[in-house]
Amino acid sequence: MVRALIIDDEESAITVVKLLLQKNLSEVSEIYTALGAVNGIDAIYKYKPQLVFLDIEMPLLNGFQLLEKFPDHTFETIFITAYDHYAIKAIKYSALDYLLKPIDAAELKAAVQRFIQKQNNADNQKKLYENLSYNLNLPETSSKYRLALTTADGTFFYYCNEIIRCEAVGNYTRFVLKDKKPLLTSHTLKEYDELLAEQNFLRVHRAHLINSDYITSFSKDHEIKMYDGSIIPVSRRKWDAIKQKLSLS
Repeated sequence: MVRALIIDDEESAITVVKLLLQKNLSEVSEIYTALGAVNGIDAIYKYKPQLVFLDIEMPLLNGFQLLEKFPDHTFETIFITAYDHYAIKAIKYSALDYLLKPIDAAELKAAVQRFIQKQNNADNQKKLYENLSYNLNLPETSSKYRLALTTADGTFFYYCNEIIRCEAVGNYTRFVLKDKKPLLTSHTLKEYDELLAEQNFLRVHRAHLINSDYITSFSKDHEIKMYDGSIIPVSRRKWDAIKQKLSLS
C-alpha cells in the first residue's frame, strides 16, 4: 500500500488529485495534503510519504527548489504543472513522471502504477534526481542533455552525442551507443522519437531512430550506413524528406 502526499498552492488542485486517487487507486491507502511549499516541507517530515505529487509552479519555493531541501530523500515524485514548458524536457530526459493540469484520470493512474512497479533502490533514485538537477540547469536549446535509460540491470546516463541509433524491439527500445554495449529499455521508440527529435535524431523508419551525426553514407537502395557498421533501411515515403533535411541531392 502507498502513502502519498499532495503539495500544491491551489486548494482546488489538491482536491482534484485527492478525489481521483480515492476513486481510481485503492493502492494509495493514505493520502495527505499540504497547501504551498512551506507547508509541504513540514508535511514531508511529518508524514514521511513514499510518493509525492508536487506542483512545480508555487510562490516562495517552486517544486524543484523544495526538492533541493531533501537531497537524500527516499520518496518518489510525480510532478504536476499547468504549463508544458522547458522543465518538462528536463523531467523527461531524467526518466521521471509528470502530469499536466487539468489532471487526466487515466494518466494519473498510469503514473501511479509505474511507481508501484518500479524497484528503484535509494542510490538509483538519488542519481535520477541529480540528473534532473543537471538537466534543469541547461539552456532549453542545449545539446548537452543527459538521458536516463532504465534497463533490467539498472539506470544508466548518456549524453545524446553518445547514442548512435535506437531500434524498436516490440514495445522496448534498443540503444546502440558509441564504444559501449547496447542497452534495452522498457520504453517505446515513439517516446524517444519525441524526445530526441531536436537533438539531430531522425525517425527514418518505423523501427529506426538514428543520430544524423553518425551517418557515414547513403545508398540508392533507400539505406543508410551508420558509424557502427549497421545498414538502416529508410522508409520510401520518408526518403526525399530525409535527404532534404540533410541537404543531400
